[in-house]
Amino acid sequence: MDTADGSQRAEGWTAAVRRRVRLGRLLPLGGPDDGAWIAERAAVAVLREAVAGAWPAPVLGELRLSVADPEAAPAPGVEPPPSALPPGPLRIEGTLAAPADRPLPASADALRAALLTAARERLGLRVAEVDLRVTELLDEAPGRVAPEPVEVRGVPARSAAERAAAGVTGVAALTGVLGPAVHTGGGSVRVELAVEGGGRTLDVTRAVRAAVGAAVDGAPPVAVLVTAVAPGADTGGPGPV
Repeated sequence: MDTADGSQRAEGWTAAVRRRVRLGRLLPLGGPDDGAWIAERAAVAVLREAVAGAWPAPVLGELRLSVADPEAAPAPGVEPPPSALPPGPLRIEGTLAAPADRPLPASADALRAALLTAARERLGLRVAEVDLRVTELLDEAPGRVAPEPVEVRGVPARSAAERAAAGVTGVAALTGVLGPAVHTGGGSVRVELAVEGGGRTLDVTRAVRAAVGAAVDGAPPVAVLVTAVAPGADTGGPGPV
């Protein structure tokens, strides 16, 4: 093997691993029959953006999402992506810095309500509980924190299934972090994509499942993995694709 070729392959493998790790946990969208998951990093970005716009007073620190009770979570209705969490209700855990001149319970309650609303209405996550801890008191109310830029690495749609998925309203691009954008095997299909931020993510994945299922012979079960949510037109337009 040529040394340069081996080095390039190693670098490519390392970059792929890093992209996979950056996704974080693969969280269930909707219920067990919805066959959809979203990368934790993508979900956190949406929640942070929503909270920053609705409640600029408390500052959200760390934010993690996990299944509230994995042992009680039902089995998914379709084959899940590798290492995906089971489709049970979620727990949101976070820290916040709150202004010292405002009641702490009010700041936490406002932030909790904003997170629950964004999780339900913008993403379609089922959240059982939100656990917030105040870790810092601020002398004055902070300004708005700019959201982290979202980069979407799109891949071309070539097969009928890929074209069907890419043509669904709300799909920003097909992606290939875990492998091909459309992976078939074991009698099922997995679609990996990024969605636009204007609609509810769960609604887009339901439409993708229907479109891809109709485009593939035998109408196999379809799972969808959302790797990114591109900002909508009101937030500066989508990132590079």
